[in-house]
Amino acid sequence: MAATFVHLYRLLSWGRILARHGVLKIVETDPTTPTSLRLIMRIARLGVHTPKEPTYAAAFVALGPAAIKFGQTLSTRPDIIGDKAANELFSLQDSVPPVAFKEIRKVIEKALGCPIEQSFRFFNEVPIGSASIAQVYQAETLEGQQVAVKVLRPGIEQAFKEATETYEWAATRIESLNKELTRLRPRLVVNTFRQWTARELDLRREAASASELAENMEAEPDFLVPKIDWGRTSRRMMTMQWVDGIKLSDRQRLIESGHNLQTLAIRLVRSFLRQAIVDGFFHADLHQGNLFALQDGTLAVIDFGIMGRIDRKARRWLAEILYGLITGNYARIAEIHFEAGYVPPHHSIAEFTTALRAIGEPIRGLPVRDISISHMLDGLFAITREFDMQTQPHLLLLQKTMVVVEGVATSLYPDINLWDTAGPFVKEWLRSELGPEAYIAEHFHKNLKIFMQLPDLIQRIEQYYPPLTVAAPFLPFEKAPAKSGMKFWHYIAVISVSLVIGALINHLWNR
Repeated sequence: MAATFVHLYRLLSWGRILARHGVLKIVETDPTTPTSLRLIMRIARLGVHTPKEPTYAAAFVALGPAAIKFGQTLSTRPDIIGDKAANELFSLQDSVPPVAFKEIRKVIEKALGCPIEQSFRFFNEVPIGSASIAQVYQAETLEGQQVAVKVLRPGIEQAFKEATETYEWAATRIESLNKELTRLRPRLVVNTFRQWTARELDLRREAASASELAENMEAEPDFLVPKIDWGRTSRRMMTMQWVDGIKLSDRQRLIESGHNLQTLAIRLVRSFLRQAIVDGFFHADLHQGNLFALQDGTLAVIDFGIMGRIDRKARRWLAEILYGLITGNYARIAEIHFEAGYVPPHHSIAEFTTALRAIGEPIRGLPVRDISISHMLDGLFAITREFDMQTQPHLLLLQKTMVVVEGVATSLYPDINLWDTAGPFVKEWLRSELGPEAYIAEHFHKNLKIFMQLPDLIQRIEQYYPPLTVAAPFLPFEKAPAKSGMKFWHYIAVISVSLVIGALINHLWNR
């Protein structure tokens, strides 16, 4: 009972802050908002002056560090909060007043197990960045390496723990109010938030994400992921290579420094497509403040707190969906949605095909440079409500990242287009993934794994069903049934292997 009271008190306090920024009024007037929830919101904003236009980002900043990160999570769910709010929250800047260095020093020295001076030759006590979870400092190691040091703010773990518990409590009750809210899966939103913050509250996890991305991007020589200094990295502190470059947000300075903006835009698009489509592991916060152009034109990225991951099957579905929208193969797109389970089976595949045609036909016949992938995805996700589609958070995160990447690229070079720039790259990947060679290789590998498991299977069968034995007086020792039994299981093994090989040949031949 006490916990319930605490959750209600927090929600009421947060509600009044949201009301002062005009956010509750928007949710309250939404026709899908349940009557009981609408009544609670009216109570929360009693006596509060609400502005005409809501200020979403400012509202979450006022709520505090945990709310800022939760706002970033909500920015990937335009189906819940609407496109306008999602776009504003996605650009939410983690700009909060810094904690005094005296407190930060304690965190650093506890993580290092020694005074700062024993590990760093120089340490600038003025932060170069102050975010909701951590603060970043410039330093120089005893070996003379320029580094960036990221340190968690004191007490941040407890603040996030309390906020997350209330988010989960509220999500469980909201989801039970009506079917529409169940479809939007608020508990899954909170779970996504928990996963993101788990990575960001353990800087070793963020460092591991940077390391994994660096390995994946070795094939892109003009894309830099800073190296991690693992000897000076722990749960509450991360040290990495210093990036000495110009932020992509400073277009004028890029021009004055002689950078080719078209080349930078192309590198950004290609690097993102390689991350998302080829590797299925992508940096999901590629805004201009996290991207730098180095002196030699190399593109560098920082801040690995928000990363997206898509499995191979989902990447293939996504590629086929995008390709189908461009070529007009709406029937195949509909089939993919039903095969993937994105659309419940009780719906008509023919009606869903028609809805997809309404999205695709307006772009049919347009030049490739005039087709925006992000706009196509916007239209695709707009029909989720009509067909009771449970939103896939990983695809929505990908969609939002694509919108940002497209925006950054066009701000550098207005004539660029995702497909126009990376068409050959995407086409080659589709051929390698969906072509006949890929099909044969995939199924051969799958059946080979089954074949390799047969000896172990036979051994386990023998353990459970040992060979029959006969009393010694009836048969000579050299003709003991145990040997005969082993010969029997030998025959079983040969027959089993033959059946598997025969099935494999027959399967590939019939294709």
